[in-house]
Amino acid sequence: MTQQGVRWTADQVLALAPDPASRTAGSRLGAAGPWSGTGSSDEGTVWGLCEGGGSTPYRTVVDIADASGPAYHCSCPSRKFPCKHALGLLLLWSGGDGAVPRGEAPEWAEQWTAGRRARTEEKRTADASGSSGPAGPEAARRRAERRAERVTAGAVELEQRLADLLRGGLAAAEQWGDGLWEETAARMVDAQAPGLAARVRELGALAGTGPDRPVRLLEECALLHLLGRGWLRRERLPEGLAATVRSRIGLPAPADGPAVRDRWLVLAQYDTADSRLTTRRVWLYGTDSGRTALLLSYGAAGRAPELALPVGLALDAELSAYPGAGQPRMALGERFAPPAPTDVRPPGTTTARAAARYGEALRDDPWLDSVPVTLERVVPAPDGDGWQLADADEDAALPLTPAARSRPGLWRLVALSGGAPVRVFGECGHRGFTPLAVWPEGPGEVVPLC
Repeated sequence: MTQQGVRWTADQVLALAPDPASRTAGSRLGAAGPWSGTGSSDEGTVWGLCEGGGSTPYRTVVDIADASGPAYHCSCPSRKFPCKHALGLLLLWSGGDGAVPRGEAPEWAEQWTAGRRARTEEKRTADASGSSGPAGPEAARRRAERRAERVTAGAVELEQRLADLLRGGLAAAEQWGDGLWEETAARMVDAQAPGLAARVRELGALAGTGPDRPVRLLEECALLHLLGRGWLRRERLPEGLAATVRSRIGLPAPADGPAVRDRWLVLAQYDTADSRLTTRRVWLYGTDSGRTALLLSYGAAGRAPELALPVGLALDAELSAYPGAGQPRMALGERFAPPAPTDVRPPGTTTARAAARYGEALRDDPWLDSVPVTLERVVPAPDGDGWQLADADEDAALPLTPAARSRPGLWRLVALSGGAPVRVFGECGHRGFTPLAVWPEGPGEVVPLC
């Protein structure tokens, strides 16, 4: 490798191109026109912002100081290394005409460079010791540290993109279409932060969702920003909230809570699917512990998850909780008997207390979409263009979510009620209430609504 501080020639730069097309494209970007914010440091970092197809320039940084060869990072969607932007930046730097002045690296470039050099030094130390690598728990710890570094780089990049979005105005996002969001989501996948990727895709899905889209877009951007900042400052958070942040980011964690054996009433089971994955949600109620638990099961796109439990029966089994403040998710452990009928029903509450319960849960998990709630003595009733569940004994009600209004389960609920109070289990969140199961007044089994 060329020694640090010595300018490379254009031929040396172009020799790094992965293919002829990249060489040609990189040559076109070797002029100052599309570049801004360029610079280089005495430590061997070269950086710059390159205009692309969207309103946000691509952030490109090259580490030329590593003895094993240069390393590259760019926010463009290309999977080539180096990409055309990295080649163009190096060509601009190699010209030595002041287009890439000496200076202090910006935070986004410095964090990536520092993280990479730390990983390189760690590998060098391991190689020098003659070891092929640590084993067992030590290997797991090192893998977790490396992933945390990648997530941190992704969170920093996401913060910059959100700042650019808000600086340019939300109205500009209307013109971007889904491409920008998919590209950003792909970058978060590369950073091994699937939770961030999923929330970014939700931003893209807001297109064409009605006149309240700007408000919802701002709300989702704020929550995404909060999650990114939570990760970057996770060491300062209480342990429960830090665990919730890790979970929302998408980092795997074992269900290490103490096993709870109970007779778990299966309240509801339903699937949601996208082009990548089918997710099954199963809600349970502990007839002895009074605890509500959520089981999640996954299947590849187009395939149903393996876990299937009969709604309305009770399962004698052990469940263990996942980490996170107020998290209802648990893992199914040993089963001791086949599912059997039970007369137990979860206790109900009023619509006002249900809304308050959701508000209280947001203190532990600001990204929580909903909480499981059983409403007692409510009546389904029309509410303008929508529907609501009104308390039979109080002057209060909860609107049904748009998703609930489009499901056939709504008409089963209305028919079973017939204007009389019923007990309903469902999910209560910021968009309203989604009924998932109903019991008639008096004796009777649960009727699934999903």
